[in-house]
Amino acid sequence: AAAAAAAAHVGHGPPANDEDPGTYLESPFYRLAMKRVGWLAIFLCSLSLTAVIMNGFEHTLSKQIELAYFVPLLAGHGGNTGGQAVGSVLSALSTGSVTSKDAFKIIKKEAMSGLFVGLLLGSIVAPTAHFVGGISRHVSCTILCTLPLLSLIAGTLASSIPFAAKAFGLDPTVIAAPAMTTFVDVTGLLAYFTIANKIFAWYGLEL
Repeated sequence: AAAAAAAAHVGHGPPANDEDPGTYLESPFYRLAMKRVGWLAIFLCSLSLTAVIMNGFEHTLSKQIELAYFVPLLAGHGGNTGGQAVGSVLSALSTGSVTSKDAFKIIKKEAMSGLFVGLLLGSIVAPTAHFVGGISRHVSCTILCTLPLLSLIAGTLASSIPFAAKAFGLDPTVIAAPAMTTFVDVTGLLAYFTIANKIFAWYGLEL
């Protein structure tokens, strides 16, 4: 039942309700906080990897400042894409319409859905950034290539985590959303800068 309430949550952050709906209203705030703070602390520490990645590509950013403009956009998109997938999987698990035996099929479906969404949005955002926003061609190409990969990663991880949590006997309504946000942010940022370096090299740009 808790999973059903949590499934409505999409985007960044943990589900709002990780308690039994029947006792949630009477539960004191500190009980909710203590139940959530452990996992949130772990994932907060994990998110420090984003600072490590940014520092590792500091030279690239100093040469191509336009890349920094799209970091919040990509992080937000990854969280939103993953949040929708997490919500769908948690809802399906809570109603019993899918089980752990369906994990591979569900993960494949969400991964392909994410890829398709990324291709559609990339084909819109990249040309708009270049022709309307005046963003350089090489950075626009980086966005075009990153959005599909980021969406694929988000869909795959977000649909995998609830099944993984259940396999380890953990509560997916508490873990799935913050874990998804952490992993998608870190892997998405790494993919973004890696793709940027490759594309800039194709354009003959020194970094």
